[in-house]
Amino acid sequence: MKITKPIDVTIVGGGMITEMQIMPSIYHLQRQGAVKEINVCALNTPPLKKLSENETLKQAFPGQTFNSYPDYKVESEDKIFPDLYKEVIDKMEERNIVFVALPDQLHYTAIIYALEHNQHVISVKPLTLSYNEALEIEKLAYTKGLFVGTEYHKRFDDRAGMARLKYRAGDFGEFRIGYATLIEPWYYRDSNFQNWCTTENSDMFTYIGCHYVDQVNMITGLLPVEVSVYGVKDKYPNGNEGYLWTNANVIWENGSSLAVINGMGYPNVGPGGNSQGIWLFTQGERDGGLMFHDDQYRGVKHSYITKGNHPGDSYYNEPSPDYLKLIERGGEGLTPVGYGYRSIEGLVNSVHRVEEGGDNLEDRQAIIKKIDDEEIIATPSNSSFNELVIEAGRMSILNDGRSVVIEYGDSPTVKFKEYK
Repeated sequence: MKITKPIDVTIVGGGMITEMQIMPSIYHLQRQGAVKEINVCALNTPPLKKLSENETLKQAFPGQTFNSYPDYKVESEDKIFPDLYKEVIDKMEERNIVFVALPDQLHYTAIIYALEHNQHVISVKPLTLSYNEALEIEKLAYTKGLFVGTEYHKRFDDRAGMARLKYRAGDFGEFRIGYATLIEPWYYRDSNFQNWCTTENSDMFTYIGCHYVDQVNMITGLLPVEVSVYGVKDKYPNGNEGYLWTNANVIWENGSSLAVINGMGYPNVGPGGNSQGIWLFTQGERDGGLMFHDDQYRGVKHSYITKGNHPGDSYYNEPSPDYLKLIERGGEGLTPVGYGYRSIEGLVNSVHRVEEGGDNLEDRQAIIKKIDDEEIIATPSNSSFNELVIEAGRMSILNDGRSVVIEYGDSPTVKFKEYK
């Protein structure tokens, strides 16, 4: 990748995903010369202090740091700064990167603000909670020649890449029925999730099930046409209510079906970080096909003589080497490996690709169109079916699992299924 100049990155949101995936990835890209200044904005100071004092990050990236907004060394812990990120964006030079890592329902406002101030945008998934918002983002970004990408990191899992090539070559036949699951650990209930992932804002299918809807499209090229989601309500420790268990069914344009089970209840004492996997059954003319990705067990078994203080730590562990790990690869510090890093690297590299067009708007737009057409990086143009699924899923879950159909065409929309 040709890097014309390092790009400044402002991360909006200092929570779990920033600490676990975004920060080590951006630090490494800074080390490689692709990123220059790093700003991190949060609602208050505690997550910024925690991020700055993270011993693993300090070991992996000695001497590297970020600009803290608000300044955790100065401001009190109980003071909140809901709009400070806007002030930080206001001061950025044009055509750098704003990385949105906020709760689902806050993505749209932050993304639009960044685009209006001429910044490229990377967002955690889902991009927004409605198709029309995604369409508005797509049009505004393209008009300005700015890149927008959604961080669907399972697109960079080599298992999915292998399956995509084989499926599109016809080696699997046609997808007919499947099952996917991702159950997050119980201790998520004690985290900031209890303040935002509540019934009125989001649910576990919206938050994490979208990964598998996106992955089936990436592999098969099929579009989803009908969604039903049943949610089991439960209470967080603070008393807020959320859909902490969800059972979704997604029908695809060829009549196939994908069941998606999500929740927030994998045992804290369990040996893995969560429970996840996808099973797709296909058919040809004379035989069936099978695609089975056991993302829960990656073939690694460890038993330690010491145990950390994190709620998910255990003596016996079955760690995944594939999502993101920091390991020794020579040189100073540690190196991030895995599809969690490769995804963010691919998104940042896409910004650099667009910037090869320089100040010529038409050149930047042509590069954006090429990235859209490649369908590897999730952009508003090539992945807005995800927002249609999210919109349909929220309609369904709020109405006890009623089926919602997706209509494409010139003005895609969602509506409750009508029965004759």
